[in-house]
Amino acid sequence: MSEPRKIQVVVNEEDESGLASNGSVEPASSAKAQAEGNSSGGGESQPSAGQSLEDVQSKLDAREKDYKETYDRLLRVTAEFENYKKRLSREMEDFRKYANQSLLKEMLSVVDHIELAIQAAGVPSPAGTSMVEGLNLTLKEFLRILDKFKVKPIEAVGQPFNPQMHEAIMQEATDRLPENTVVREMQKGYTISDRLLRPALVVVAAAARRTDPDSTPHTC
Repeated sequence: MSEPRKIQVVVNEEDESGLASNGSVEPASSAKAQAEGNSSGGGESQPSAGQSLEDVQSKLDAREKDYKETYDRLLRVTAEFENYKKRLSREMEDFRKYANQSLLKEMLSVVDHIELAIQAAGVPSPAGTSMVEGLNLTLKEFLRILDKFKVKPIEAVGQPFNPQMHEAIMQEATDRLPENTVVREMQKGYTISDRLLRPALVVVAAAARRTDPDSTPHTC
């Protein structure tokens, strides 16, 4: 029987290093170095928690400012709209009250002529009496129509002169009434609702001139 032969396997250092480089198992030192490189090199640093809260707070403050501005603008627009509705309602009410103002003012001249005709026809005769009665009925109907549209005569005689209602055309010296009082009414004035339609043409009382008895010349 022959003796067994011994086989010696020699592994070169280059093969060992090649195996280490081509193998699927990577040394722990290499993985650690790569992780350190990825964490420290090339990229920007991630924001901290404090910086994120500041950004969120600034955004919230900006949104709150926008909300307040929008709310204030809404309040102003709402107030302007309410004022517009009130103004429009007043204008419509005034239009309903005074829409016929021009027509009614023209009708006043007819009333004036009827009143003058009644005064001129005051003759004591049967024909004159019938005419006056007819004129009085016509005048009464006109006044009824005027009253229906809130047109009313202005009381002037015996009243203190009111420049908002009266128009003085002359003065008359008298002791019967206080100074600056309406003595006579030359043309009747009228109002429509609470507005002047036509002022009354009046004569205003003035202080009567008094002669001083001491200034009268004496005869010898």
